[in-house]
Amino acid sequence: MISHKKNIIILTGSLFKSVVRAIHSYEKKTKTKFRICLLRDIKERKNHQETKQSTNIDIIITCDTHDPSSIQKSLLPYKDQIFSVTTRGEYHIPLLARIVPHVPYIKNPTSESLLWATDKLLMRRRINIHNKKINPKYTVVVDTSKKTLKKINKKIGFPLIVKPTGLAASQFVSICFHKEELEAILKKMFKKIQIAADKKTSHKEQKILVEQFMEGDMYSVDAYVTSRGKIHFCPMVHVKTGNTIGFDDFFGYRQITPTLLKNQNIEKAHAVASEAIHALGLRSTTVHIELMKMEDLWKVIELSPRLGGFRHNLYEYSFGINHTMNDILIHAGKKLSIPRKRKGYTVAMKFFAKKEGRLTKLKGIKKAQKLASFKTIKINKHIGDMCTYAKNGGGSVFNIIMFNKERSKLLADIRRLEQMIVIETKK
Repeated sequence: MISHKKNIIILTGSLFKSVVRAIHSYEKKTKTKFRICLLRDIKERKNHQETKQSTNIDIIITCDTHDPSSIQKSLLPYKDQIFSVTTRGEYHIPLLARIVPHVPYIKNPTSESLLWATDKLLMRRRINIHNKKINPKYTVVVDTSKKTLKKINKKIGFPLIVKPTGLAASQFVSICFHKEELEAILKKMFKKIQIAADKKTSHKEQKILVEQFMEGDMYSVDAYVTSRGKIHFCPMVHVKTGNTIGFDDFFGYRQITPTLLKNQNIEKAHAVASEAIHALGLRSTTVHIELMKMEDLWKVIELSPRLGGFRHNLYEYSFGINHTMNDILIHAGKKLSIPRKRKGYTVAMKFFAKKEGRLTKLKGIKKAQKLASFKTIKINKHIGDMCTYAKNGGGSVFNIIMFNKERSKLLADIRRLEQMIVIETKK
């Protein structure tokens, strides 16, 4: 039984209703009671009351999150009541890193390891020192000079991937097949990442990473790392990017679990993921790892000290894992529950417009909700909204999650869904 004295769960940056539901589900199952707290920057205080009412949380702490004294002062009234401190989403990990020194008796990763894992360049360098065989070839770019382009061609070769070092998910990730394309994309990217950084009030200089394009099958997995570095893996997830279905983009189009991987291949994937986690010194955290299977080799695409996108739903429907609560528990050093018995197959899908422009038509949504495998849908764009690719900083038109006890029936519904959805745009 968890002590009622230490029962505050602090989430930094933002809080979703799904997180609150997962906590309440755990409370009901274990007959415990927590107080849910959102800690965020004072600049967001204008939405204070609205957030508290809409998410049904207990405490909101606001402070200047770039001022250590302000953080310390705001946490002081609760210092002996905190059970766990965690975050959701890659954008809020730097905030968590600033909070960690002020909660020294809560099990958390070090601030340094959090920053290593959220800067793609630092991540590559740490992994390279540990074992460069699990890394693709890479280099960092600071300009678009002829000398730089020549260096990239010699060191990396084409095709290659270009991405900022500090932006989350698939934002601004592009593939280049020749020098002229590379030069144009680099110039465009240097401008766009500065705009994105300004919008998100980033305090970190954005750099551009150029990496070898890895051809193979993409997988991802979430894992829980204890305070002693022991790793408990969740089930593997197979990923299809937009690039594999004809988009000139790398958003995660389809994620499905469980996979068809044999145990031997899963063990190899786990071994590579473990090396990457330990190279970054991560502990007392959930880690999301993206991997590329290239024949018999596994390489690290990237990793982040957070839950993967859609991961709570994928693991909950297919295995009954309360992934959100396990993340809270690993930050508290408590026992996890990781059921292994398969209940069925789950898919999460993101639908983007084929062409950028204003959304003029979105057809098939009502039919999609009548599919036997349908679970949930989130519509992000409405008629008149601007649709842009992920590589240009855009988001999906809608996301959908489906589940079926039988894989063949789920695949059939995926096919039906793809055939019924119509997304049209106009410049």
